[in-house]
Amino acid sequence: KGELRMQSLTFDDAGMYQCIAENAHGIIYANAELKIVASPPTFELNPMKKKILAAKGGRVIIECKPKAAPKPKFSWSKGTELLVNGSRIRIWDDGSLEIINITKLDEGRYTCFAENNRGKANSTGVLEMTEATRITLAPLNVDVTVGENATMQCIASHDPTLDLTFIWSLNGFVIDFEKEHEHYERNVMV
Repeated sequence: KGELRMQSLTFDDAGMYQCIAENAHGIIYANAELKIVASPPTFELNPMKKKILAAKGGRVIIECKPKAAPKPKFSWSKGTELLVNGSRIRIWDDGSLEIINITKLDEGRYTCFAENNRGKANSTGVLEMTEATRITLAPLNVDVTVGENATMQCIASHDPTLDLTFIWSLNGFVIDFEKEHEHYERNVMV
């Protein structure tokens, strides 16, 4: 197939590689550069979010995406407590931390530690729990005669520290109230 495979690369393997294909009708060349990358973990370009919000009883994924080569090993702490995989907590291979069934006790400072053979780094964010958004009055099925008007209601409870937006869709497509103002009207009740 004309493949060149290299294993256990070192810095000496870096450089310009050339593939030459030849037959009775001629010869052609193709070039490619191989760069060997090695760097300690750094969060400079992609730090953890400083504030992470999670809904009560819900699930949160806190990303940990440092730049590093080779791929680092990850560990997490909450405050001074080292976290391990359990029934509610999971550390993914890509470094992300998943917590399910969020409670008030999950609030706090979370730190991701990344380490490879070149060095180590960490980044910290604060997890805050919010009240879950719930539909308290769902739209009901409506039968109307052609040409008549129909009104559908939707009421929700939500954390008072957060904004709430209602999005209506028809058969899976979001209704654009600006473009379809002659047919649909949104009434917001406070």
